Amino acid sequence: MTETREDGFLGGRLQITQPARGYRSGADAVMLAAACPAQAGQRVLELGCGAGVASLCLGWRVPGLHLVGLEQQEDFAELARGNGARNGIALRVMTGDLSRPPAELKALSFDHVIANPPYFLSGTPAPLAGRAAARQEVTPLSVWLDAGLRRLRPGGILTLIQRADRLDDLLVGLRGRAGAIAVLPIAARAGRQAGRVLLTAQKGARSPLRLLAPFVMHAGAAHERDGEDLTEVARAVLRDGQPITRLFAKVS
Repeated sequence: MTETREDGFLGGRLQITQPARGYRSGADAVMLAAACPAQAGQRVLELGCGAGVASLCLGWRVPGLHLVGLEQQEDFAELARGNGARNGIALRVMTGDLSRPPAELKALSFDHVIANPPYFLSGTPAPLAGRAAARQEVTPLSVWLDAGLRRLRPGGILTLIQRADRLDDLLVGLRGRAGAIAVLPIAARAGRQAGRVLLTAQKGARSPLRLLAPFVMHAGAAHERDGEDLTEVARAVLRDGQPITRLFAKVS
């Protein structure tokens, strides 16, 4: 990786160095961070942390977390380390394969694990290796789930963002191992089907699954003018760093 660029997140509150060409994190990473219910003093692991966007968005919102990232590609791991230092957020990044994690990681347990696994099962790989590795599923989704659950302490929370059409794979992989599952569909506009889901699950829990009301990203039925058309709640999350954990709370 030779060329990089600076991208602003959370309305410019975070400045993140990412590749100028190839895979770059965006709204999905911010949404993932917003859905994690971590509290100050807790330990959080991000699997496949890339340049560290999700971890750093979470660390900005919740100071005092112990943040650890695992990243297979060393050039991305170096970006994540630099981004943490540049933004004044402590982020420890280990390099390794989540299916064969380094011994130092295997010795740790976490209150939270977050992940944005690659979305695409098949098709023509992206021409740049870093982009292909981030977007194309090489390690099966079941292995991502297994790695996350193994690193969680009993009662710990797994938070994932994934394509909506992979929801069945997520549920199969969690069956018998985690419960209290909550699924938040993410729709581009009101009345459209969800393209993404945010999912939280508690290790060892047995409470039934809850399917939540959709989170709508854009206002109006179509994009009709230049400029941003985020809904008020989406703007609060993506630009102001507000959490969406309240949407996962049980309604009595």
